[in-house]
Amino acid sequence: MKIKKNKYDIIISFLSLLCLVGTVVFLIISWKTIPDEIPGHYSAAGEVDKVTDKSSLIVLLIVGWIIFIGLSVVEKFPQIWNTGVQVTEQNKEKIYRILKTMIGTIKLLVVLMFSYLTLYSTTGKSLSLLFMPVFLILMFGSVAFFIFQLVKDK
Repeated sequence: MKIKKNKYDIIISFLSLLCLVGTVVFLIISWKTIPDEIPGHYSAAGEVDKVTDKSSLIVLLIVGWIIFIGLSVVEKFPQIWNTGVQVTEQNKEKIYRILKTMIGTIKLLVVLMFSYLTLYSTTGKSLSLLFMPVFLILMFGSVAFFIFQLVKDK
């Protein structure tokens, strides 16, 4: 079954792609000004606990692209999704639409996180204490929202 794209799908995919392309452009333009050693890992408190070579920024960027491409491919095959509810002919379109929206939202959140970490690492500063809680609330909050919609609309 093919799920028609709606405006939300198009906007989310565009924003995700724009974020990744923007990160690539930023790294290309500013590569010479980025310090040779940058934060390679942050503790739960946001403190830098590992310093690494600036080439590790490329790894972060590649992981972001892999996740973007992987989730974009998975979006196209609703028959492989684990819906968590029974899919019938009557609810199939609604269930798949909710899940496609959830996958797109997760894709954008993960791409934003990887791009933010890539760009922020170039500053050499510690992360805000709020980074991890905000990301987790956004991620798990959106998943909980979509699961609630699935259960409600099954």
